[in-house]
Amino acid sequence: MAVRLFEGKDHASSYLQYRVAPHEMVSVIMSYIEKRKPKRSELAVDVGCGPGQVTVLLAPYFNKVVGTDVSQAMIDRALAKSNPPNTSYRQSPAEELPFTAGEVDLVTAMTAAHWFDRPRFLQEADRVLRPGGCLALLSYTMDMNLEYGDVSDALNDICQEFYAALLPYRSSYLGPSSKKLYFDMFNSCSYLDKEWNESCQVRRTLSVSGFIGMVETFSNYQQLKQKDPSEAERLSNSILNKLLSAMNASSPDTEVTVIVNYFYMLACKPSSD
Repeated sequence: MAVRLFEGKDHASSYLQYRVAPHEMVSVIMSYIEKRKPKRSELAVDVGCGPGQVTVLLAPYFNKVVGTDVSQAMIDRALAKSNPPNTSYRQSPAEELPFTAGEVDLVTAMTAAHWFDRPRFLQEADRVLRPGGCLALLSYTMDMNLEYGDVSDALNDICQEFYAALLPYRSSYLGPSSKKLYFDMFNSCSYLDKEWNESCQVRRTLSVSGFIGMVETFSNYQQLKQKDPSEAERLSNSILNKLLSAMNASSPDTEVTVIVNYFYMLACKPSSD
């Protein structure tokens, strides 16, 4: 079964505001595809698209890009923002994609596939992909690091305190390691042409409050917030104040470098040639 957690309008807005749009990872996907000299780049499908941050990054490379998400709130938020003319969005579960067999050139899911019914999704991706089409599944670990002058180690100790406080609220559906879920999907994929990378760093400059906001979009924080809103707020404020104190800064708009550790699997469906 799949898990549905990200249904609210507020959460959809937070996703768009705080989640990192990883153009570096889109470049990795496109480099993988281009090395295989595709005969066409007609249709890309971004599954579990949320408010469409990755969907729009794919637009320069394909004639048409469709973002799908099971959450209507996410689709509504995606439609409300500015989008390239060749992008569109559809509400759809990942396991029942609204495309005909062999229609799609790229199926991708960014920080979403761990919530799917994974065996059913992989079967569905195989169904809609054309021969020679590609599958790209990417996510990142929660243990993001911060860099700020000579106090980076102190900041990361505080971050670890934040992550540890949220660990009891991790969904049992994810098991102890999301990375293992993706590696299991990689191993279960029957395509011979496939690639696994478990460490690819993306660096972003964010405000301290932006970093806190990003962590607040994670499922375990949302679970804490649902169970005890006041404790969730107290935890966020406590971590924010500790970070600012360690930085000798007063403004939550003070910028830090956030290092996000991505992992991914890429696979190419055998060609019919």
